[in-house]
Amino acid sequence: MNYWSFLTRQKGVILLCCCLAGGLFAARALETSTIEKRDCTAESTAQLTACQTSNPFWVAQIARKITVRILTEEGTGSGVIIDRNGDIYTVVTNEHVVESSEKNSYTVLTADGKKHLGWRKNIVGLGNLDIALVQFKSPNTYRVAVMGNSKALSVGEPVCAAGFPRWHYIKNGNNIIGFQDTREWGLKALRVTTGKVGMLPERSLARGYKLGYTNDIEQGMSGGPVLNQKGELVGINGKSKYPLDGIDAFLFADGTLPSEELFLKMETLSWAIPSAYFEKIVGVGREF
Repeated sequence: MNYWSFLTRQKGVILLCCCLAGGLFAARALETSTIEKRDCTAESTAQLTACQTSNPFWVAQIARKITVRILTEEGTGSGVIIDRNGDIYTVVTNEHVVESSEKNSYTVLTADGKKHLGWRKNIVGLGNLDIALVQFKSPNTYRVAVMGNSKALSVGEPVCAAGFPRWHYIKNGNNIIGFQDTREWGLKALRVTTGKVGMLPERSLARGYKLGYTNDIEQGMSGGPVLNQKGELVGINGKSKYPLDGIDAFLFADGTLPSEELFLKMETLSWAIPSAYFEKIVGVGREF
């Protein structure tokens, strides 16, 4: 049985927005399914058991525990807890999630439903990467993501993505008749999606995007995690499918654009920044 063949029964319709993770484009319907549960109760983040690594439900549970929601004055986004030093937690997210805050202060919503005052941590070495760090203080214990080796990913490998969509779309038949802002929904807005690696181009796109995957992500899920089969962090969400900018959204870091043939493939995928691009800079992750 394929690793992700846990999609066992249809549950309904979720409307997904095809947009840059920072902008609204359109919505479409997607049938969702339940995840088959197995009894995996271990909590170790250093090493996953055989039960955990063979069970996609457990990967989804990890995503729920390490993913936070970041609220700015006007917008919302997502992030991943990647480090703890005493009572100080560090969250990685996208630069475009936090750049609009004039005060560089944020509200961070953790998996237990608690809200924390967050602040921007300035670091050198990120260059033009669409990556930023936010910190918050809490005596509570929160799960910290384990860094995976994004360089070891291959096309076709299953991945899990998570985050908090900004909008919930209301549908009547095939027509969208309205939408709701999920800003006040708290943890209920969290979405976890499954898919697989769809493309690993030799050249990086601008701002560090190099991991293309089939998972659906929406506006508000920017900054959320992309996890491998072991529940390890291998990327950060940032771009969703069919962007408004068209081919210009796929500008390579060297300033060139893809061919039309390549673009037509690239626009069908969501895009993330691989963990290998930022794990050394932020000072966490595997030993080198």
